[in-house]
Amino acid sequence: MNFTHTEDRRMLADSLNRFVSEQYGIEQRNHLAYGAEGHSPALYAQFAELGAIGALFPEAVGGFGGSGFDISVVFEALGRGLVAEPLLGALVVGQALIAAGTEAQKRQLDDIIAGSAIAALAHDEPGSHYELNKVTATAARTATGWVLNGAKSVVAFGEKADLLLVSARTAGGMFDTAGISLFLVDGKAAGIAKRGYSRMEGGRAAELTFENVQLAEDALLGAEGQGHGVLEHVQGFALLALAAEALGAMDVAKQNTLEYLQTRKQFGVAIGSFQALQHRMADLLLEVEQVRSTVINAADAIDNAQGTQREKMLSAAKYTVGSVGTLVAEESIQMHGGIGMTWELPLAHYAKRLIMIDHQFGDEDHHLARFMALAQA
Repeated sequence: MNFTHTEDRRMLADSLNRFVSEQYGIEQRNHLAYGAEGHSPALYAQFAELGAIGALFPEAVGGFGGSGFDISVVFEALGRGLVAEPLLGALVVGQALIAAGTEAQKRQLDDIIAGSAIAALAHDEPGSHYELNKVTATAARTATGWVLNGAKSVVAFGEKADLLLVSARTAGGMFDTAGISLFLVDGKAAGIAKRGYSRMEGGRAAELTFENVQLAEDALLGAEGQGHGVLEHVQGFALLALAAEALGAMDVAKQNTLEYLQTRKQFGVAIGSFQALQHRMADLLLEVEQVRSTVINAADAIDNAQGTQREKMLSAAKYTVGSVGTLVAEESIQMHGGIGMTWELPLAHYAKRLIMIDHQFGDEDHHLARFMALAQA
């Protein structure tokens, strides 16, 4: 099988990498990522103009890509620059609209692709542990639609989101797969309380509380009580995106470490000439290539696999980037010595992002257990 990127994808990757290197340097990135907004609305609009958001979706809904390899190209470039913009939310909510939305609901993709609207998934809850089926927020029918109550945790860019995709239980018990419904909620709707905060690796997240939020009948996305399947479907896109982002970050951390070993001298020679460090660096290079293979497999699975096979490949990718990401972060810092922990060195921020990617949409332990369960099934 030929995994060479098409000319269009190579051009997109080149454009994104060049834009990130020129406009999203580490000092500018840190100023934005750790600032009050957590990102730059102006730069987000420029990413949209470059096609970074449109590449995540098929032509039928206004994009110009949408394949697994299109998604991996975009997020690998974002990972190389530690880009703290809300593209992951755009991908997840957009794919949910494609999978289950009505024609009227799908029109909201226009603003998402244009970069004029921030979208966010509000699914995780206080005390949850990555389970897609654990939902205690509730939505009850009213004469005019629905009333939404509950709380959601660590909603990426939930503070500023224009469109929230919220999971709520319309039937069943806390852990039942059936009975979960999805709702499209205006981020500024009355009854939503938000407590925003900066994430440790940059960007913003929020704790959201919904108190008697009134929703119209057409806020329901897909069939009532059948939201779990949609959540699992869109989680797959998030797993691929995070794996590709991690690969981009690992490539930079690896290259920076290699350059440091070739230039830092002790006893009059470059420390890269020491055999112990050569062995550690060789192991690191092999592990990063293993991640590259799992990202390729995951991108192919998004396009060509279904059911259990699709989910196994995606969980395998997320498990691998969680395990290797920790290794790359630790080894890169250790081989840099004390300087590796300093704020001024970009590597420290790459290490933090690699560690935190492991905790988004399920850590390595969660996905190892999920892979084993899927294999037995």
